[in-house]
Amino acid sequence: MTLSEFYKDINGLPMTILFTPEDLLRYLYKETSPAMNAAIEAALEEDWTLREKLEVLKASARNLDKIMESPRTEVIMNILQYARETVTATA
Repeated sequence: MTLSEFYKDINGLPMTILFTPEDLLRYLYKETSPAMNAAIEAALEEDWTLREKLEVLKASARNLDKIMESPRTEVIMNILQYARETVTATA
């Protein structure tokens, strides 16, 4: 069954189903209903732009796991300086 066969308007004409990036994120993280899964999967089979958008989201999700945040050197130096001044003041 194609997506156009799956969704018809009241006149029996194929409907255009638009999925938001949020819908694709929910699909990616398996937070969609079985009916929504079926609709998105059918749309992915027919719509190459939707497949591209999903691939971008998948790549972004993989990259999120790799990101390592660390403070700037200036911030670390300020903390160390503060620690030195505190130790000197209390000694």
